[in-house]
Amino acid sequence: MHRLQTPGTGCRVLHLGTGNLFGGVESLLLTLAHHRDVEPAVDVHFSTCFPGRLRDELNATGSTVHSLPSVRMSRPWQILKARRSLAELVRRHRFDVLISHSAWVNLVFGPVLLQQGVQRVDWFHEIRLRLVWWEKWARRRPAALTLLNSQHTASRLQKRYAALRHEVLYCPVDPPPSFAPSDRLAIRRELGAGDGDVVIITACRMEAWKGHRLLIEGLGRLRDLRGWTCWIVGGAQRPEEQAYLKTLEQQAAAAGIADRIRFTGQRKDVPRLLAGADIHCQPNLGPEPFGIVFIEALFSGLPVISTKLGGVVEIVTPACGVLTPPENSTALAEALRGLIFDPVRRKLLGQEGPARARALCDPIQQVSRLNQHLRGLAEIGRREEVTA
Repeated sequence: MHRLQTPGTGCRVLHLGTGNLFGGVESLLLTLAHHRDVEPAVDVHFSTCFPGRLRDELNATGSTVHSLPSVRMSRPWQILKARRSLAELVRRHRFDVLISHSAWVNLVFGPVLLQQGVQRVDWFHEIRLRLVWWEKWARRRPAALTLLNSQHTASRLQKRYAALRHEVLYCPVDPPPSFAPSDRLAIRRELGAGDGDVVIITACRMEAWKGHRLLIEGLGRLRDLRGWTCWIVGGAQRPEEQAYLKTLEQQAAAAGIADRIRFTGQRKDVPRLLAGADIHCQPNLGPEPFGIVFIEALFSGLPVISTKLGGVVEIVTPACGVLTPPENSTALAEALRGLIFDPVRRKLLGQEGPARARALCDPIQQVSRLNQHLRGLAEIGRREEVTA
């Protein structure tokens, strides 16, 4: 395997994504693309297997994006074709480090990821407590380095892969652009919020564990309280998510609050929506591995309400938000009521948000930490090649 042209000076890295869906992992990849020039010695590339929003937005950053063949697990010939394509890509560009962002990537591209002379990084964005069959590959063939997005994820890793070398690296997250008061007013009018309304926003994938049902149940308890409206941001990307969205709409109607909840569908202007809101609330039913949207909300100066589960416990402190007991709609409703009625407290909590977000996820600092790991792995690979 040939190395970089000037040994010891840097490394060439390929991030392997999928591209068929869009969520937190895809947001992370876009942030890495925006900051790919933080350290010129690290040459950053991306690949996706499916066309769509991720590939389009990566290309829009000016990054080098490689399109691999689409793969269906039920069609082995597609897997073989994709593997051959990636192997040729690795040979042609002489990558030092390959970064996998999902167990699906490990399963499809496993033989290529094990190529001699190429260091592999597994970046875990979630770890299920129950091992599914296609995750066993990663357990049998550990990567040179495992990156984890939170201490919560690390605690789960220890239960399953105790011997792996790992590092916790909070996701780099960009602060939002500045919005003028007129921008805030415009988005509120666009989504039907009254001038004096307190806007509660949640922006996430249409998955049940994200807590939409609990949020609607809590808001139903505030049906007789005037002065609030809710934006539920996120589109259904799969058939099961479409069915789930329909149940949410039915639940809102049954609770008598359908006219106060706006289902916006998929949006590409989430920072603008956050700028138009007053409270961010995502009351997870299951533990969030990390939660980039919580950081985005804090950067936007919003107080955050969530449940005391998973990675959000590492993000939200009493200085910038409220954590309620899991699956407790009464406690959730009281937390919302308190902030709806108290604009001074909303302002105080919101003012602490940007500093908290920056301390955890400053993009320059986090990308620099990542690059330090990658350069170290590239150097190990070069030494191993010399001694081989």
